[in-house]
Amino acid sequence: MQFPLKTILIDDEPLALSRLRRLLEKHAQTFNIVSEAKNGAEGLLEIDRHNPDVIFLDIEMPLLNGFEMLSKLTKMPLVVFSTAYDQYAIRAFEENSVDYLLKPVENDRLLKTIEKIRNITRAGDASAENPYSENLFKLLEAMKPKKEIFSLSVKTGDRILLIPLTEITHFEAEEKYVFLNTLDGQKYLLNFTLTSLEEKLPGHYLRVSRAGIVNTHHIREVQKHFNGKYVVTMRDRKASQLTSGSTYSEVIRHLLDN
Repeated sequence: MQFPLKTILIDDEPLALSRLRRLLEKHAQTFNIVSEAKNGAEGLLEIDRHNPDVIFLDIEMPLLNGFEMLSKLTKMPLVVFSTAYDQYAIRAFEENSVDYLLKPVENDRLLKTIEKIRNITRAGDASAENPYSENLFKLLEAMKPKKEIFSLSVKTGDRILLIPLTEITHFEAEEKYVFLNTLDGQKYLLNFTLTSLEEKLPGHYLRVSRAGIVNTHHIREVQKHFNGKYVVTMRDRKASQLTSGSTYSEVIRHLLDN
């Protein structure tokens, strides 16, 4: 990657676009603005046409928003998000993109972005696959809406039962096997790993250890244990207890604070 970097600005607000252009033009040694776009659909065309090194991308736009546009790319340039709204997962963007700028963009803040970009290029050829691109693809994948499920199927003898999620209290891994547990004390073998279950289940299911996921709607009580661990007692007929892993203590504390 050579400086100045081929740069595209994508924003549906003319005033914001012109302001950003003026700021970047003060840093002509770093940015060469080759094109602009006023929505995600135009942005895709301009990215395909110019193969930019970096894009400054608004999030809220008509036709295709910033995330939808990025999800259609096969090669990811360096991305600097910009938006007037701060309700987004700022920390996630800062970790998975080059940077995140709140509008109106200020020159002092932009200088920090420039320093980040220069650090990336010093670390290696940023035109090749870089950790920011890889992480951003992962973030976009994680943000895709999950297909809502209401039950899980289990096999018992020659029958296949559909167990409603509302009746499931917890899941436990025992050696190579994962078991589903219900309010009435039944236990069924599953063909899922705990990791794959985490991806499928709604948000009120919480991983509390390497071997356990609980339905927070069916927790009876939580007690402190040794070494920062907790014992979680469920509302099933057996009053099942799961001990949290020490690395999961933070999620338990967060649950207790809510």
